[in-house]
This record gives sequence, structure tokens and C-alpha cells, in this order.
Amino acid sequence: MAQEYKLILKYADEPGYTPDLECYLRHGGYAELKKALALPPKDLPDGKKLTAQEQIREDVKISGLRGRGGAGFSCGLKWSFVDRKSGKPIYLICNADESEPGTFKDRQIIHKDPHQLIEGMIISCFANDVKLAYLYIRGEMPEGARILNRALQEARAKNFLGKNILGSGYDLEIYVHRGAGAYICGEETGLIESLEGKRPYPRIKPPYFPAVLGLWMCPTIVNNVETLCNVKHIVGLGGTAFAKLGTPNNTGTRIVSLSGQVKRPGYYEIEVGKATLGELINDPKFGGGLRDGRKLKAIIPGGSSSKVLKAGEKFKLKKKDAEGKEILVETDVLDLPYDFDSLAAAGTMSGSSAIIVMDDSVDIVEALANLSEFYAHESCGQCTPCREGSLWMNKALHRMAHGEGRASDADYLVKIADNIPGGRTICAFGEACSWPVQSFVAKFKDEFVAKGQADEERRAKKTKDAVTTNKLELAAGPHGH
Repeated sequence: MAQEYKLILKYADEPGYTPDLECYLRHGGYAELKKALALPPKDLPDGKKLTAQEQIREDVKISGLRGRGGAGFSCGLKWSFVDRKSGKPIYLICNADESEPGTFKDRQIIHKDPHQLIEGMIISCFANDVKLAYLYIRGEMPEGARILNRALQEARAKNFLGKNILGSGYDLEIYVHRGAGAYICGEETGLIESLEGKRPYPRIKPPYFPAVLGLWMCPTIVNNVETLCNVKHIVGLGGTAFAKLGTPNNTGTRIVSLSGQVKRPGYYEIEVGKATLGELINDPKFGGGLRDGRKLKAIIPGGSSSKVLKAGEKFKLKKKDAEGKEILVETDVLDLPYDFDSLAAAGTMSGSSAIIVMDDSVDIVEALANLSEFYAHESCGQCTPCREGSLWMNKALHRMAHGEGRASDADYLVKIADNIPGGRTICAFGEACSWPVQSFVAKFKDEFVAKGQADEERRAKKTKDAVTTNKLELAAGPHGH
């Protein structure tokens, strides 16, 4: 049976645990930072030495840690791309612009255990020779910004931050930067543009890979809140021990945001791949099942931009048999392990690990209209396919949700959605706004067509009734009343 495994949230929800430094220190806080700063050089068989920074970077690579912000890219690999020979300063940015609909995990860390994030950031900065870092937080989280600023002040006062940290000779400063309510700033290059004081138009890659040409055209690392917290635990446990948590290629823990029509919506930390979608939704320790008398209709498994899964769907997943050979096993949607690779094999993604559950009371057309309105509003407008496509899809779905649908609208929506992704836009927002439309219509086309037909029939009857009434009035003449 699946269990919660609290690594990052170990203390966050304990009675009496507070976000101040004294409480954090009582629970072993900053021990991993002290360990990292005190690491002696490591001798290699070839006579070379690994510095403390290189050892941490290697440990992060060994740990198999993948980004928790959405893409699931290897953190160690991302760090390895950093241009360390340019002579330019290296910057690190914590992406706390948590804006993906359905996601509410990072704010739990920020509000309840900010020093854990700060410690993870300091260790990551030390490992990458960073002297200046930024914490970019979503504009709609003002209390979170206040908590972080207070925590940074506490850390400076105790010399965990600033000049000559704990006598190590290492200097670092971290600043909080508040966004202004733009979803596009969650995209790393859009975030960098915003941090520079410009309109957050994402940059084209190549050449503007942040690891080479990031903030102020200097090498830059952009990592998610939860990702940076994991770095602290990798230093504490060691990369090899951390890699034993979770499943192969899906290591460590993940904080899952569970919302929608379940009895126990909330956030739950699990070992990656050790719980299935069905367990997260139905197990009394997690979602507790659907509301009484309701049936499952659909699941959005990784934040609103991930492709929807339909209740009862089956997928062929690669698994190893007793002899270690790979075989294809038919797997029900509720039996999908909640990890990066299984959901990708099912044609969707775990994204920001936000599960939205929809039961049979949900009007699928209205649900998609709601999502589409969000994406149309949040498109930065830089690329024509995304700017126009998201707006057209929103207009069509708004019509459908307000009784003005057409039977052909399902095909019309797919035609627009198919012309946005596939390298036609600078950033992944094109995919983010089109994937929900593509998947909702593909899996629930009958509902879209039925709604369109019903609207057409109702309008036709209304027109026919109006014509009949008009004829009767004309036949009655001016004195008919």
C-alpha cells in the first residue's frame, strides 16, 4: 500500500513548528550547509582532486534528481551545462512563480519552512560558485514574500548569508523579487527578462540557453523551489542514498497537489512512482475517493497544461518480467504509477505534480472553456500562433459554454490547436494552451458535438418559432388584435 513519505515536509505540518530560524535550528537546520562548506577536497585515482563544489555537483547528478517545476529535466545535467569558463559571474534564480492551475505545493514550503528553501539555495549557490542569487516569487503571494524576506534577514544575522559565510570565505547574497501576476514568468527565460525589468517575452533557444546566456547575458541556473529543497537532502543523505528513494530514473520524493472532486483535497508527499493515480485519488490516506454517489470522469494529472486522462483508459507500459526482460503490460489509468516516465508513456506528463479530479457532474465543455480563458489571458503575445490561437480557442469555447455552439466546433477547435505547437512558438506556452484542447476534444468529442448540435437545434427551433409567429401576425392584419 502506498504511504506518504515526508522528506521536505517532515516538520512543516507538525504542531508548534514555526517558520522562524530558531525553530529551524532546533530541528537540525543548516547542518547540511555546514557539512557542504566543510567538505575537504577528494582525491581521485588519477591523482586529481575534486573540490567541495565539484563533489556536491557530482552527488546531485548521482542522485538522479529531476526538476520539480514541470519539465522533469535532470538537475545535475542542467548544472553541468553552466559555462564556467566565460569569466562572467554565475547567477542562480529560484523559480517560485507557482502559477500552474491546480498547483499549490511550493507555497507550503515558502509559508511553513522558508529556511529549508534558503538552505537549499545557499548549498546550490556554493556548489556552482554563485555570489548573487534571486528568489523570484509570484506576485499574488505577498505573505510568502514577507516570510522569505524575514527569513533572509534572520539568516544574515546568524552569518548563514552574506560575507564570509560561517568563516568559510564564501560570500553570497540572495534577494527576493516579486512578480506582477504573469503566468509566463514561470518560463525561465521570461522570468529572466522580467527580472531584468523588461516585458517578460521568452527568449529563443538557441542561442539564449540560461546556462550560457541568462541573466544580463551571464551563465544562470533556474531551479524550482522543491528542486532546491531536495539539494539540501542530497547533501545530508548522499547522492547514492537519495537515489534509493522513489524508483529508477524517478528518484526522491514529490509533493503532489490534489484538487477537484475528492473528499480529501490537499498536498501529499510521496516517493516518486511508489503510488498510483488510483491510490492518490481513492486511498483514505490521500484523496479518500470521490464524493458519494459520483463516478470518475477524467483526471488532469500534472497541472492544467497536461493532457487529460479519461476514466477507464488503458495503456501499454513497458515493464520488466521475472527474468529482467522488457514486456508490454496493459495498465488501467488508475494503475499508472505517479512518476515522470509512466505518465509520459501514457501520452501526458506529471508536470508540476498537480492532480485535478473530475467526476461525472462536470461539464467537460465548460471545464475546458475555463482553462482556455486562462491561457488566452496569460499568453504574452510575442508569437502569432499562440497569441491568436489561444484567443480563437477561447472565443469558440466561450460560445459553446453560453449556448452558441455548433456541431462543427469540435473539429474547428482541433484545427486551431494543431497549428500552435510543433516549433511554431518561442516557448512551451504554445503546447501548454493547445494540449488541453487537443486531449479534451479527442477523448470527449461526443460531448462537444452533442452540445453543439443541441445549440444548433435550439436556435433553429427559435428561428422557426419566430418565423411562424411573424407569419401569424401578418396574416391577422393590422386589426388582428
